[in-house]
Amino acid sequence: MSGRITVEELEKKRPEELQIIDIRKAEDFARGAIEGALHIPFEGLKGGRMEELDAQKEICVYCQVGETSREAAEFLEENGFSAVDLEGGYRSYLRRRLSQMTASADRQRECCEKIEKSLMKRFRKSIWSRFTKGLNDYEMIQDGDKIAVCISGGKDSMLLAKLFQELYRHGKRNFELEFLCMNPGYNAENWKIIQENAKLLEIPLTVFETDIFDSVAEVEKNPCYLCARMRRGHLYSKAQELGCNKIALGHHFDDVIETTLMGMLYSGKIETMMPKLHSQNFAGMELIRPLYLVKEEDIKAWRDSNGLQFIQCACRFTEHCASCGGERGSKREEMKELVAQFRGISEFIDKNIFNSVHHVNLDTVIGYKKDGVHHSFLEEYDRKKTS
Repeated sequence: MSGRITVEELEKKRPEELQIIDIRKAEDFARGAIEGALHIPFEGLKGGRMEELDAQKEICVYCQVGETSREAAEFLEENGFSAVDLEGGYRSYLRRRLSQMTASADRQRECCEKIEKSLMKRFRKSIWSRFTKGLNDYEMIQDGDKIAVCISGGKDSMLLAKLFQELYRHGKRNFELEFLCMNPGYNAENWKIIQENAKLLEIPLTVFETDIFDSVAEVEKNPCYLCARMRRGHLYSKAQELGCNKIALGHHFDDVIETTLMGMLYSGKIETMMPKLHSQNFAGMELIRPLYLVKEEDIKAWRDSNGLQFIQCACRFTEHCASCGGERGSKREEMKELVAQFRGISEFIDKNIFNSVHHVNLDTVIGYKKDGVHHSFLEEYDRKKTS
């Protein structure tokens, strides 16, 4: 039986004593990992990559929550290695990092100032300027708006909250903000991480509770779609109750082009994620997407350069949810991989996908839909011939 090690015990180990192995999926490893960890998925260990391990050191393996890593450590023990697994997994490491960054008011303020300064200096062109350009180009804010910035706990919504906070501090104060965070039934660990990150970034959360996760727990078909719709409805409702007329979501440039591709490849139609929308169910409410022009790679760079660690998805069912990186693949993940391939071919393809829905030439379109009515090029075909 292999042993377990806590994050505190791990910190006391010297590099020459221990080799750390991350057995999560590649996309999870890319979102954040323990410093110095070598990435070898559990399937890789079983598939012959044990030769990459240092038999002279104790091996510490970790997964997301400390379940699969226990099995991996036992597998390594059976194959002659001295192995332990990290209690609580990467999530416990994340909590430890956050507690260290917010250990004192001075330490917390120092970290927050560094984060704020990075937005105005290192990431001014790639994030701040694109954020403000999106707001201006798509006319997302008007005088007198009260905006509910919706925070899920991931990197995108946390960045969005910080950008709005900086805009309010240093720009025209012609609008009001509410930083809205819903707890739809997060497990205690994830909920604590969200609150600790908000504390670190000095984002004052307005929190409310729902039982959405319980409601969709037994749904087998498209639970993530249903969950997303229910969360959107609750956010609109709470924002309206607080006197807001807009909700701001953290969808970014990559979400836009992925949605465009999914529509073409899986629905047979050209449509995209709009920068802003009027609500159909909540009178006077509007949805805006201020990160519309900001690329995900730049959001990740901001996160990593500041040593920030956000949860990928706070869903209680993350390990089994396709849209959150679980065992089953999702169309969104397929599109991410496809876009990555495109970017490897040309630096212009992603921008061209984005621009294609801004420059639709109706003279060369067979059919289109407007206000629920389908139109065909044949409606104008003969008239153009005689004109």
